[in-house]
Amino acid sequence: MTQDATATGSGGVSPAPTRLVESKRVWTTLITNTAYLPGLLTLDYSLKAAGSKCPLIALYTDTFPPEGHKALEDRGIPKQRVNYLLPSVHKDYSNDPRFYDCWSKLTPFSLVEYDRVVQLDSDMLVLKNMDELMDLELDPPSAGASAMRVFAASHACVCNPLKKPHYPKDWVPESCAFTHQHSTPDEAQTTGAPSTAGLGIPNGGLQVVNPSKAIYDLIVDQLNSSSIEAYDFADQSLLGDLFKGRWVALPYVYNALKTLRWDGVHRPIWRDEEVKNIHYILSPKPWDENGKEDGKDETHKWWWDVNEARLKDEAARGIVDGF
Repeated sequence: MTQDATATGSGGVSPAPTRLVESKRVWTTLITNTAYLPGLLTLDYSLKAAGSKCPLIALYTDTFPPEGHKALEDRGIPKQRVNYLLPSVHKDYSNDPRFYDCWSKLTPFSLVEYDRVVQLDSDMLVLKNMDELMDLELDPPSAGASAMRVFAASHACVCNPLKKPHYPKDWVPESCAFTHQHSTPDEAQTTGAPSTAGLGIPNGGLQVVNPSKAIYDLIVDQLNSSSIEAYDFADQSLLGDLFKGRWVALPYVYNALKTLRWDGVHRPIWRDEEVKNIHYILSPKPWDENGKEDGKDETHKWWWDVNEARLKDEAARGIVDGF
C-alpha cells in the first residue's frame, strides 16, 4: 500500500485513526527531506533482507518533496503524513540544526491504530532480524500515566568523543552508561545497563513504543512547558527527563552507534558479529561519501555493501532514479 494517511500533530490523537497497513506492528522512520532518502531506502531494504515480518512506514512532513514521494511509491514503501512537531518555547539548536527535526520523532507515541511501533532513524542499517522487539514487554496503554515500562531504547552515549564544545560539561565517559559495562562485555551483548545508569538518557534513534493517548498527552504537555529550555538533545532529553527510570534499557546491539566502535570510546563492549542494527550518527553519512572506498569509518563499508545490493535489485525492476 502506498497511499498517504494523515496523522495527528501536537493537538493530540485522532479519535478514529485508520491503519495504513494490515499489520498492527510496524517499524516507522521520519523523513523530512531527500538528504536522508538514500538512508531510508537502504534501511527498508535491510529490514526486508533480515527477514522482518513487519512493514516499515515512512512518516513524512509537509517539507518532503514530490520526487521523494515518487521514490517511496515506486518502491512500494507505505507513507503517512505527520505534523512537524515543535515545542511552544523556542530552543536554539543553531549548533546542531538536525535537532529541530527530532521533535517529530515523538509522533509514534500517538499512532494508536497500531499495537506496537518501533521507531528507527533513517541513518540506520539492520544487520540481523530484530522482530523480537515487537514482542518486548512494555506496559499496556491502559496503564496510562502510571506506566513504569513506558518505552524501550538503548542508552545515549554521553562521552562526546568529538569533544564538541557546546555539549554539556557532564557529557564525559565517566557519566556514560556504556562505560559502566566495560567490565562485563559478555553481558553487554544481551542486557542494557539500568535506565538510571550514568545520565539516564535514551538515544532517540530506536524507540519501542506501545502507542497511548495518555502517554502522548503527557509528551505534548511537556512540549508546551518551559522545561524545553533545558533539553539540549530534543526528543531524547525530553523522554529521559519525563520518564526518568520508567523506560526499558536495551543492549547497544539494537542501536549500535558507530562511535561506540572507535578506539577510546566503547571498544571493550563492541563486537561486530553481535550488532543487529548500526546507527550512523554524526556527519558525514555513508551516502554523503563518494563510494565504498572513500569513507574513513570501517562501518560505512557495511552500508555501501547493502546499498549496492539494493541498487542492483532496483535496477532489475526498472527503478533507476538516483536515490
